[in-house]
Amino acid sequence: MSDRVIVSISDGIAEVRFNRPDKRNALDREQFAAIAEAGESLKTAEGVRAVVLVGEGESFCAGLDFSMFSGMAGGEGTGESSDRGNPGAIDEGRITHLGQQICWVWQELPMPVIAAVHGHALGGGFQIAMGADIRIAHPDTKWSVREIHWGLVPDMTGTFMLSKIVRQDIARELTYTARMIGGVEAHDLGLVTRLSDDPHRDAMALAAEIAGRSPGAVRGAKALFNRMFTEGAAEQFAMEREVIHAQIGTPNQIESIMANMEKRAPNFVD
Repeated sequence: MSDRVIVSISDGIAEVRFNRPDKRNALDREQFAAIAEAGESLKTAEGVRAVVLVGEGESFCAGLDFSMFSGMAGGEGTGESSDRGNPGAIDEGRITHLGQQICWVWQELPMPVIAAVHGHALGGGFQIAMGADIRIAHPDTKWSVREIHWGLVPDMTGTFMLSKIVRQDIARELTYTARMIGGVEAHDLGLVTRLSDDPHRDAMALAAEIAGRSPGAVRGAKALFNRMFTEGAAEQFAMEREVIHAQIGTPNQIESIMANMEKRAPNFVD
């Protein structure tokens, strides 16, 4: 397994640590592949009763790597090729492409998943955090549904998860504006389960509490919640893919990227 994501298992708890601290754990192709592989490996891991997601360094995950945006600015789409780490790749039998899978795999795991969030959870990082069952975050964490800032739409399960977690008007306002919010507001809006000055410590403590319960009952409870929670997911994920593919490489999407990189106001065409 790649050293981009480190999985360690102890006392029934699997810690999944995103390990690209120099880039605030931003998502390039190798990071997409490594996160998906880490999640997949836990589906059959013996003795795991709870999972904790955490980012090494200053942030949980700052979203897409700038190399991905540079490719889009050059008119490159992701397509559905099976190249390693291509976020648009779809494996046979899945309802997700790779970009969606790194968020959705945590719902596919039979045991509870807790995200310990600090620093930044932007765009793809925001959506990974939404894929966990529970989110514990530092009050100073910066959150944003960042995609519209880059001329895109959330396409990593974000529209589905937001609609399940918060009110529809809140989900829309955060998505339409791409505004940055702090951890306290994220908690007030219902995005964050609990605030903590040490999210990793408290996430591990909660994981230990869950790991001390009957594993069959805990897994059964997650399965019951997911039976209702996941209804309509496949159709929504397909629509996410369709809508974002219609945006990537368009003049307005390229203008969004160039304006941000050049630190100027965008000039969009209706």
